[in-house]
Amino acid sequence: MVKELFSLATRKAPSIVFIDEIDAIGGRRLDISTSGEREVQRTMAQLLSELDGFNPRGNVKVIAATNRIDILDPALLRPGRFDRIIEVPLPDERGRLEILKIHTRRMKLAEEVSLETIAKITEGASGAELKAICTEAGMNAIREGRKQVLIKDFIKAIEKVMKSKKETTPIPYM
Repeated sequence: MVKELFSLATRKAPSIVFIDEIDAIGGRRLDISTSGEREVQRTMAQLLSELDGFNPRGNVKVIAATNRIDILDPALLRPGRFDRIIEVPLPDERGRLEILKIHTRRMKLAEEVSLETIAKITEGASGAELKAICTEAGMNAIREGRKQVLIKDFIKAIEKVMKSKKETTPIPYM
């Protein structure tokens, strides 16, 4: 399938091949014996072969994303393959506020809800976690039969979504 994908990209050039969560197939290679692991390694080998076959100035660009660059096989990061790394850091407070605004724009928020305060107390949250917090806060209100989302709904949502973080900091009730 990898070979077919790159063949199609070449025929349809100019094109971009985007591989999301490349760590699923591009993790460090180990001596393993399960058939599933061998298939992943064959996929990785074919990907490396296809990357090597591309002219860097060609009309097919390959972009990959991962949140686990630490486990990628060094062969992927060799010059000529994926040789540019662009880190997208977690959002800062202003970024978190903008993300919260997007995910609450259709929600009926109580006047007591301050997105600025929520942005402050969600330091370290990713965009996906902020979306999950907003969704969970809305679900909390629905479960209690309310049409308005209260600050307590957000507090419960933050505690639920962020509990998996390594550093747990208590969330003050507002």
